[in-house]
Amino acid sequence: MVTGSATAMHLCMAHERQQCCYPDPKRLGHHASKALVEEAYLTPKPGLVDQRGPGSHHDLSLRLFVVSARVLRPYFQSMAEEAQRERVQVVLRTTLGAIGRNAESEMLKVTNATNTHRGAIWSLGLLTAAAATQQSPDPAHICRAAGELARLPDSFHCTEESMKLPPWRPHMAFGARTEAIDGFPHVISIGLPTLRRARAMGVPENLARVDALLAIMSTLPDTCILQRGGASALEEVQQEARRIGDLGGTSNAFGSRVFQSLERIMLQRWVSPGGSADLLAATLFLDQLSSVWTSSCD
Repeated sequence: MVTGSATAMHLCMAHERQQCCYPDPKRLGHHASKALVEEAYLTPKPGLVDQRGPGSHHDLSLRLFVVSARVLRPYFQSMAEEAQRERVQVVLRTTLGAIGRNAESEMLKVTNATNTHRGAIWSLGLLTAAAATQQSPDPAHICRAAGELARLPDSFHCTEESMKLPPWRPHMAFGARTEAIDGFPHVISIGLPTLRRARAMGVPENLARVDALLAIMSTLPDTCILQRGGASALEEVQQEARRIGDLGGTSNAFGSRVFQSLERIMLQRWVSPGGSADLLAATLFLDQLSSVWTSSCD
């Protein structure tokens, strides 16, 4: 027979176990920053900064991306902490916006006013906050929760200030914002499945990640490409990225040759799939989260 006090103790222990299964904000911040570093180091990437050089950029380097990614870590951690502390979503959304703007200011300080991760702060910030409120690392649930946050207004967002920004920034913000509001479809339906399918087929991890990037590029209306090259450049890049996937990816000899052709096209047009790179980082972040919950629930 179970006494009342024993039952109460059992319920209390169950409650504590349930509470401990929320992820550690510090580890979430670590994994968000780590995903950005891994995306930066991934090589080869068409038109993007990687270990070979600056790609279609004259003001960026691998060192800048790594420094930027690492300086953002405490801001991602703060977003996760606030998400676990504040249950009123409208208030949380405003708080996240403030942290994100502070993160952007710090990023610009360490990069000498060069944009490295402005879109990633938005995307990974929302995903980190959403992950902090979940009791399992289910990517679909995390993306859905992030989308709900993205749809809420930020009461302190200054629209007049955004109107004064350089022409490329509103375009990129719109692209990243739309992706988030829709629940990150290019991550949950394209990036993650492509990455995991390639692994299951025995594709080396590096090439599996490149294939995930190309899959995202094949359908994403990447505003970084649009801003530099217009609709014709975007259409050509998407078409070539799809061809690589249809040929079996970069581990296939035919796909590898088309990849080299895609790189030449992007360098000639001086375009870079920055939006796709941010979503690849989001893909890598969600892919690696199981260890965070395992550690939290031990």
